[in-house]
Amino acid sequence: MEKAIINTNQAPAPIGPYNQAILFGNMLFISGQVAINPATGNIDATDIIGETHQVMHNLRAILTEAGMDFGNALKTTIFLSDMSLFATVNEVYGKYFPGSFPARETVAVKGLPKNVNVEISMIAGK
Repeated sequence: MEKAIINTNQAPAPIGPYNQAILFGNMLFISGQVAINPATGNIDATDIIGETHQVMHNLRAILTEAGMDFGNALKTTIFLSDMSLFATVNEVYGKYFPGSFPARETVAVKGLPKNVNVEISMIAGK
């Protein structure tokens, strides 16, 4: 199997030596997404609700580029700056999935890129 690099200008460009996603066979591995607005290159969200929506929009753009959607999600990892944000992030996150949810873990970390409060990575499959 060959791997294919998936990149779209509808999601933020990587801020380090990595790609937005790698497609390997029928499996899509999406790098952690933060609340960077791809149109501005900035963190425009002013609260955790806005941050989470932007992260989910970025994930959707990458899924779309790979010919998938949230229904293809198999597993996500959510990184939070503080576990007190869990309920709010969970509420926004849950609205993006059509029925069944992927497997998931959620962890609190000491810091995230660009000082954001949430980062989400995903594995999806066709």
